[in-house]
Amino acid sequence: MDLSNMSVGDLRNLQEQIKQEMKTRETQEVQKAREQILAIAQSVGMPLKELMAATGRGSKGATVAVRYRHPQDSSQQWTGRGRQPKWVKEWVDGGKSIDDLRV
Repeated sequence: MDLSNMSVGDLRNLQEQIKQEMKTRETQEVQKAREQILAIAQSVGMPLKELMAATGRGSKGATVAVRYRHPQDSSQQWTGRGRQPKWVKEWVDGGKSIDDLRV
């Protein structure tokens, strides 16, 4: 397909057709993936929820131990995962060691 000979209107129309086709294919791919996951769960004789929980996925509420705590305010805690809280950043930027906060 030679795009250089197409008008702007034709290109916009083609762009819209591509968007629609992408949505359709993405929906089909998600459905196909779901079917494959369900087939795997069935092949091992396990409900999908149990299979997901066994991998550590799908189960919410799992707690992670606190690794850092503010020395003056014990309500300020951090597990060490994700972004550093503002109070940790301020502590380190103030020239203090993060190891001083370790629980």
